[in-house]
Amino acid sequence: MNKRTYAGIPEQYAKIETSKVVLITVPYDGTSTWQKGADKGPEAFLNASENMELYDIETDSEVYKNGIFLADAVTENSSPEKMVEAVHAAAKSFIIKNKFVTLFGGEHSISIGSIRAFNECFDSLTVVQIDAHADLRKEYDGSKCNHACAVYEASQNTNLIQVGIRSMDKAETTVMDTDKVFFAHDLAQDDYWMENAIDLMTNNVFLTIDLDAFDPSIMPSTGTPEPGGLLWYETLDFLKKIFEQKNVVGFDIVELCPNEKEKSSDFLAAKLYYKMLSYKFQDINETDYDNIDGYKQPTNKNSKFEDEDNDY
Repeated sequence: MNKRTYAGIPEQYAKIETSKVVLITVPYDGTSTWQKGADKGPEAFLNASENMELYDIETDSEVYKNGIFLADAVTENSSPEKMVEAVHAAAKSFIIKNKFVTLFGGEHSISIGSIRAFNECFDSLTVVQIDAHADLRKEYDGSKCNHACAVYEASQNTNLIQVGIRSMDKAETTVMDTDKVFFAHDLAQDDYWMENAIDLMTNNVFLTIDLDAFDPSIMPSTGTPEPGGLLWYETLDFLKKIFEQKNVVGFDIVELCPNEKEKSSDFLAAKLYYKMLSYKFQDINETDYDNIDGYKQPTNKNSKFEDEDNDY
């Protein structure tokens, strides 16, 4: 029996040896506190991807021909901490093989592991979090690896920029750097928020996208939907600018909570993932992606983010 491939692409484009992209799915939902079901997100995403056209009109490209390897899912769920360790190990194992590593969750706690791996492998990392929630609690429900803590570690060890935030606990204001936060209620009144956000980024960027960043009118199937979110084309416009101006080193997408009676959310997630790959590779010839820009030999970094060459 043939192994499943991402989006049903031909096996010749899905081999680890020749693929430039690696997709790691993490069907984990161990710490969510309202609607359960994010562990079903990766399967719904993959199913939707198999029903998606693989030609991208905007970029006039078929990005799957760069090769997309569907890695074994990270299924560790004995504890949030063990899951984070497993995600970290999986992501790092492919980063050091010079792959463009992407992940699909699962709840947002998986990003603790993915961000940790990228921060160890790329200098002066900026994490761009597109999300409805701040996720800046140091600990929640007895764990530092809770979905409510998804970017606390990134706030201490990377250049964290938060976009679309519209729900948070007051205690998180003591951690948040408001100079690097673009609240949802301000975006509609600021014509230059995209440029201002990009100006705060270093060259190496990791994107973490919680699907509840989108308005529930277009993305209802998520665990904690919040009114007043981002819409499709403004989000794509922002992402395209980042890919054009910065070195995006990887990304994850999380918090698809599929609903059997509502499939448009699954398809939005599938299209978003493919769009991001299309932006990443639109100006790269299929034979030119030999080295990942900005990669460094992995180290263990625990110090507060510092970059004297960037004045954000």
